[in-house]
Amino acid sequence: MERDRPLYLISTVAKMLDIHPQTLRLYEREGLIKPARTEGNTRLYSQEDVERLRTILILTRDLGVNLAGVEIILRLREQIEDLQSEVEKLATLLGRYMQVEIERLQEESRTALVKVAPSYVVRVKILEKGKG
Repeated sequence: MERDRPLYLISTVAKMLDIHPQTLRLYEREGLIKPARTEGNTRLYSQEDVERLRTILILTRDLGVNLAGVEIILRLREQIEDLQSEVEKLATLLGRYMQVEIERLQEESRTALVKVAPSYVVRVKILEKGKG
């Protein structure tokens, strides 16, 4: 099941989270949650929305954070998730680059006059780049 697929009516979410529907409307007005809407303008919440609401409730009920603080925390959390995704992409690209470089160095070592292990060549190349 897709986490972002709108499934739940406001009354269902209110019962699931033991919260008044008016509070859910308030969170929407404050921009903390953005449920999907049907053509008839009925709010539909996804599993992702419900999880976000659980986080909001933990912050407000259990930790005493006000709605302005909740907004900042949620925005920072989204930024952290975006940055983590970027780091993963960069790590993948770096891994691919290193693989290509190792293959290139292996090919060079096959035609060299003196055979050396590719790992040694990589270390030497890295050290040389660091000096210059």
